[in-house]
Amino acid sequence: MSAAVTTFRRDPARSMQVLFRDQPVIPLAGLLVVLVIVMQIAQPGIVTLNWANVIVRGAIPLAILAGCQTLTMLTGGIDLSVGAIASMAGFVTATFVNSAGGPAEGILVALVVAMVAGLVTGIGVGVFRVHPLIMTLGMSFIVLGFANVWQLQNVQTGAGVPSMLTALGTGTILGFIPTGLLVFVPLALVILIGLRRTGYGRLLYAVGDNPISARLSGARSWQVLVTLYVISALLAGIAGLLLSGFTNTASVSLADSSVLPSVAAAVIGGTSIMGGRGGYGGSMVGALILSVLAALLTVLGLPEASRQIVFGAIIVIVAAAYTRVTAEG
Repeated sequence: MSAAVTTFRRDPARSMQVLFRDQPVIPLAGLLVVLVIVMQIAQPGIVTLNWANVIVRGAIPLAILAGCQTLTMLTGGIDLSVGAIASMAGFVTATFVNSAGGPAEGILVALVVAMVAGLVTGIGVGVFRVHPLIMTLGMSFIVLGFANVWQLQNVQTGAGVPSMLTALGTGTILGFIPTGLLVFVPLALVILIGLRRTGYGRLLYAVGDNPISARLSGARSWQVLVTLYVISALLAGIAGLLLSGFTNTASVSLADSSVLPSVAAAVIGGTSIMGGRGGYGGSMVGALILSVLAALLTVLGLPEASRQIVFGAIIVIVAAAYTRVTAEG
């Protein structure tokens, strides 16, 4: 402890760099608090328990999608198909509302289809060595195309979002705890523990940090990648179900606008897009930061186009600054 204090006193800049690189949740939590304070100043009285409830409910689907990006970015990849898969999951589930099996059947079908899409993506990336950017982009168009075909063929598209998803997306427990946390907290724990406490989690870091060394050590990278993209697609499907319930909307393009924010949340949270470094804790805080930032821009009354410009600029600046601070020198 005394050595750490001495190091900080001798070189505070280096100590801050180490803090951002090794414990990004701490400075990110500080940034989140600052944004909340700015929100309160911009519109006094807006920061209430109900406001926090809405922010958390809206951030849950984004945080799950950020989990998809965190896992794939650890291997040096990226998953651009999460938006299409999430949208498909919510839409397909809605078409099963009036079926014999009900919404439960729709959820099962949607998640199975999502995992099949992830399996195909994983085979493309892991076995045939297609670049993740190209493979996931192509898969997003394939999923969107099948979703549109399903929309044209199915006569129950007007059934609406199942009430069970609406309850998960907008409901509360004891009046202030978002119901969606019942799904998100277990998922988050599985990701956090899986990355740090399991052999598969260590393999993700190894493949992203040095794939040649990982292969020489006996790791089968293609198996790691196939499993990874199946998990990512499953998470995207779950995020789509929660997003559908939160917005009470089911469409084939529902989550398209969440793809880049999910990448931004992972990057802001400290996950290197080059692979081998990062974690899910920072990505979760990053999702909250982006959700509060979006609410702040709305409160400031900026037009939609201006909000997109400011939102994008802030994401780029924060990500660039983080990369600069955490760069190993």
